[in-house]
Amino acid sequence: MQLETKAKKALAVAVAGALSLSLAACGSSNNNDNSGSSAGSSPSSSATSSSPASSPAASSPSADSGKKVKLTFQNIYPDPNTPTYKTLHQLIDQYQKDHPNITIELDTLNTDQQKLKLKTQANSKEIPDITMVNPAAQMKPFVDANLFVPLNDMLDQNGLKDTYQSGLLDYYSFNGNTYALPDGNNIEVVYYNKDLFQQAGISAPPTTFDELLADVKALKAKGIIPMAIGEKDTWTGSFIFMNILLRTNGPGFLQDVADGKKTFEDPAFTEAVQRFQDLIQAGAFEDGATSIDADTGRSLFTTGKAAMYMLGTWETGSIDASPVGPKVAAFQFPTVDGKGDVNQFMLAPGTGYAIAANSEHIQEAKDFLNYYCLNFPKVQFENKNAVGLPQKVDGDLKAAGYSDLAISVMDLFSKVNGGDISFDNTMNPAVSQAHLTSLQNLFVQKVDPAQVAKEHQSAYDANKDK
Repeated sequence: MQLETKAKKALAVAVAGALSLSLAACGSSNNNDNSGSSAGSSPSSSATSSSPASSPAASSPSADSGKKVKLTFQNIYPDPNTPTYKTLHQLIDQYQKDHPNITIELDTLNTDQQKLKLKTQANSKEIPDITMVNPAAQMKPFVDANLFVPLNDMLDQNGLKDTYQSGLLDYYSFNGNTYALPDGNNIEVVYYNKDLFQQAGISAPPTTFDELLADVKALKAKGIIPMAIGEKDTWTGSFIFMNILLRTNGPGFLQDVADGKKTFEDPAFTEAVQRFQDLIQAGAFEDGATSIDADTGRSLFTTGKAAMYMLGTWETGSIDASPVGPKVAAFQFPTVDGKGDVNQFMLAPGTGYAIAANSEHIQEAKDFLNYYCLNFPKVQFENKNAVGLPQKVDGDLKAAGYSDLAISVMDLFSKVNGGDISFDNTMNPAVSQAHLTSLQNLFVQKVDPAQVAKEHQSAYDANKDK
């Protein structure tokens, strides 16, 4: 599918995400609805139930055969303070209780560690039973190498397919088969600590890039880290950079490169590099940012050491649960040199759950993953982590006690009128790695933006057909 078409679908999906919590959960004829309520529960009661349902696969031969089976589940939820970590363990504990013959062993890593380990495992064709993979361009090499099994039959089980936001599964599908199921559907925003802004004399969040630079200066003068980042995990810097490019060019720059209409040496790209470097040189980020991973970067913000934190809306639940939660609000990335629309966002289809083709227990893995994904939105809702869910779930945020931050972030979804997906979900892995390395270098030394643009174009020319 062309990237432009996917971007349009991403827009529709992001807008649908804002509306999803007001929709009734889709259910199958046997009352196993997507919120995971027990049989006979109404949709409204399912949103407030205190535990996940017994397994929808409980009657399947593979689940109840009595055969002892161990499934390895590689995941990217290492932080026990996050709601998704709690959801993961809650669902696994319930499933193992319902199926004493099934043991689920976790291989838990941060995002960059997991991506690297999965590549190594793919080379030796020793992928764990269940793993996680990014959508679109990052996923395609694994599919082309026949390393994942199609999940079409599993999606048809218990009506699972109908629970997902319209168009979202396209990012995880190739040649009519779906190979992974997403854990989220998000946009990127800037979280900020209102108390720290006030301490620095900042009365409102910035609406222009120059105002952002001025706020950085004011915060630094008060000894406050302006913006937390974990650039050891290189995708974090890329996310911020791509917002700047979205402003200097508008949506579709990478598609234009792929179509031969533009090159990376286009003025919009070099301007974006310059402005990103301006942000770094102004001291926006903590010292030693390239040695700090994404989890540690988040901690700088959630412990009140940094005034801003820019990442996907999947972070909302973690921030809400942190000591600074009541002090935090969010805003759209500002215009850059008078360019751009603040209601165009970086769009972030989540990491997907995939099952290894080399697994000795494919059916057992499908049974568990079906249970996990059916119950995932309900338990995330209960764990105050409903923002950015990939699936529909019945529930009222305000009535359920969600914070003003969560409700305001959901409102930002309704403002989306365009955007792009991330660089490494658009370009092939070799070009993406060159991009990530080139941007990370800007945190270490000042570089001519034209040189950065040339590095990107050289990498693209060398790898575009791979």
